[in-house]
Amino acid sequence: MFADIAVNGGIVKEARFHVVDRDSWGRTVYFDYYFNVIKCRYNIGADLDITNLQRFRRERGLKFFPVMLYAVMRAVNAHEEFRMAFNERRELGFWDWLCPCYTLFHPETETFTDIWSEYFEEFPRFYATVVDDMARYRHVTGKIKARDGQPPNICPVSNVPWLTFTHFAQDSYAESEFFSPLVKFGKYETRGENVILPVSVSVNHAVADGYHTCRLINEMQDAASFPEKYFNGA
Repeated sequence: MFADIAVNGGIVKEARFHVVDRDSWGRTVYFDYYFNVIKCRYNIGADLDITNLQRFRRERGLKFFPVMLYAVMRAVNAHEEFRMAFNERRELGFWDWLCPCYTLFHPETETFTDIWSEYFEEFPRFYATVVDDMARYRHVTGKIKARDGQPPNICPVSNVPWLTFTHFAQDSYAESEFFSPLVKFGKYETRGENVILPVSVSVNHAVADGYHTCRLINEMQDAASFPEKYFNGA
């Protein structure tokens, strides 16, 4: 069941976790192979053409990061394979949706803090929430997690705006049971008449293949190409 929780003076819904039936789940053999035999993550990088998105947001006076964060999270939450997780009983399943987890950079100390925001499908509410959270926790330093109460249903998204990278890969020294994608985007640049943004998505192969990740990135591109379609109410 859903549970109402109070956040920042408002009421939001808590995401439910749905356990999958491993006996009938169509991906069971692939999950077992990539989770137990070839244990791997993979990265796919791509250039997004954000020309129309930049025009759209500038005409409306919108900040870049919350707008791009919405494009990412809308695509992620559209697909069950990117919302997979184990619950506290180590049952495999998926969340109704994921919340964005992202970083705030502190130039004075060259460090960062990590915060999260609630996810809303409606762009105006999502945008206002993220802008408010970024302002609220901007000056919290000295610890990695600037905001308490981080839920388990998160998707890490971060921006490295100092470089227009051609590839971004990340790894860890320990096996991970974290199945949400890790999304990075870099510094956008003008190429001719177009504005290009590099994006990298790191995925646990147990839950998603190249097909799924390519579809995810293509949907981010669609949002950037047709912002009037996706950013309703802006």
